[in-house]
Amino acid sequence: MQRSPKPSTERTNIVLDSKLVERVKRLAKVKTTRDAVHIALEHYVRSRDYSGVLALRGTGGVSEGYDPKAASPSR
Repeated sequence: MQRSPKPSTERTNIVLDSKLVERVKRLAKVKTTRDAVHIALEHYVRSRDYSGVLALRGTGGVSEGYDPKAASPSR
């Protein structure tokens, strides 16, 4: 008999700030605390993942050696 893979979820008991949870629920338009926590965790991870930005390095946009001070008019 083949074992099924473990689910990608983890059960835990934590104490949450109820005002903060309610705020996330309202902003994310979700009804459950579980959904609010999931959305907040996803947002946190996405906001700190710069791999997409770093992947753009060297693809153009700003030339190497570009000096913004030299390009701006004197005051």
